[in-house]
Amino acid sequence: MDSFKIEGTRKLSGTIYVSGAKNAILPVMAACLLAPGKSILRNVPNLIDLKTMSHLLRVLGARIEHNGSTMSIDAKDVCFIEAPYELVSKMRASIYVLGPLLARLKEARVSFPGGCAIGTRPVDLHLKALEALGAEITIEHGYIHAKAQQLKGADIYFEKSSVGATINTLMAAVFAKGTTRLLNAAMEPEVDSTIDLLNKMGAKISGQATTTLTIEGVDDLFPVEMTMIPDRIEAGTFLIAGALSTDPVTVKNCLPEHLTSALDKLREAGCELETGEDFITVAGPKIIKPFNLRTLPYPGFPTDLQAQFMVLAAFADGVSFIEDTIFPDRFMHVAELNRLQADIRLERNLATVKGVKAFSGAEVMATDLRASAALVLAGMVADGITTVSRIYHIDRGYDRIEEKLNSIGAKITRENG
Repeated sequence: MDSFKIEGTRKLSGTIYVSGAKNAILPVMAACLLAPGKSILRNVPNLIDLKTMSHLLRVLGARIEHNGSTMSIDAKDVCFIEAPYELVSKMRASIYVLGPLLARLKEARVSFPGGCAIGTRPVDLHLKALEALGAEITIEHGYIHAKAQQLKGADIYFEKSSVGATINTLMAAVFAKGTTRLLNAAMEPEVDSTIDLLNKMGAKISGQATTTLTIEGVDDLFPVEMTMIPDRIEAGTFLIAGALSTDPVTVKNCLPEHLTSALDKLREAGCELETGEDFITVAGPKIIKPFNLRTLPYPGFPTDLQAQFMVLAAFADGVSFIEDTIFPDRFMHVAELNRLQADIRLERNLATVKGVKAFSGAEVMATDLRASAALVLAGMVADGITTVSRIYHIDRGYDRIEEKLNSIGAKITRENG
């Protein structure tokens, strides 16, 4: 099993480049099932999660090619309705095929999803929305079985803002007869990216960047080409590396407007920021100020950056409070950061982070995707050597993270286990 050996240093400087957004590409890949023919996606990184989704789409009958940063998806021959357990259990985002299969093939049989172990994340919002569109849903032998000869438009209110449920319902509703309105829909950039693709394909969706989305049903969609948005979570991770550095770091190929809440917290911590159309330069303060952070649906602070910002808070001159309202169990990195001599106390979904002067390198274990990124950041500023094991987690969502960080001065070696 691969691991990272990290030699601590704060002497980072230069420019680091962001790849395409994993969390935007995964639903877009599923949406390509709706359009017979070959769609082309650009700015696609090489990630384990994307390979898993590619394998799943092939099982359903699609042809996938991924060359460099370009991916082609030919959905002409998609005809299989079942997404099997052995694939869906590896990655939660596999649930995204449910809506497109139901819409195009009138039936879908999808295993309950798996993925990172960060607490219970039920799919009941997905199922309630599809039932509101007229689907017949049954649960049998660990599979979701959905049927509908003709989906019909409806007003659907999400009790809780959910990116996954919003996107899955959007994809199902594009072929529904009449008008569908999604109320309290998620507003994340990944939702807008999926809407952009569907509208380019011929869908009629309005209300982007609001909590009310309106879908006018159409009869068919056609394949298109599209460049994927940059990964705001990868960009935020690199900004933390820069904030902990002794010299300025520029994060390139990002969209600052997608990171407003994170940038506000960096300023609160004392960082100096310069932003442009596709870059952010961060200069860390000599003394990091404590800050309070609460994760919320977009445009609030993203839960996917909670662990990384905890590393910054661990070096602040004072006490910071970090609360996760999205995934209350997403704190498995706390014990590992404390192994590096952080001073973090956890009560339910609230972490009290007392700043320390230094970390001490040690052996730590990655428990999920974003926790692993936090441990890499921590190892980069710890005294001595830090070894991060089970880095297959980080390979799910970061393309060659060690190469990118080494390009600005980090000292990270991938060791084969």
